[in-house]
Amino acid sequence: MAPSTVFMEPDNLLTPKEKNKLRKPVVEKMRRDRINSSIEQLKLLLEKEFQRHQPNSKLEKADILEMTVSYLKQQSQLQIKRCFHKSSQFDFREGYSRCLQEAFHFLSLHKVRTETQTKLLSHFQK
Repeated sequence: MAPSTVFMEPDNLLTPKEKNKLRKPVVEKMRRDRINSSIEQLKLLLEKEFQRHQPNSKLEKADILEMTVSYLKQQSQLQIKRCFHKSSQFDFREGYSRCLQEAFHFLSLHKVRTETQTKLLSHFQK
């Protein structure tokens, strides 16, 4: 078998514009592959959520992205509500504790029967 020769232009003979023209489809394919891969990962991560909303249906890429945005917004709202709830619980406890300290201070300044004072303090601590 005789060796075959393939004529290829060396890179240095191509202008930058020609190089970009040759490279553009490859770069574009790589970009699309990255996008598709990320969408597939989202689909796998949120598969249960998607099944709950649209069982037995083939999701388009746009559907996956829209449902992911919706899910993330929902999770964000839940997190904000949880933080607010924890904050209000903390504020209540802090206020109750401060009130209790004031009551103890008041009772220590005034001569109240010790039995009543003991019952009152016991009630506050419940």
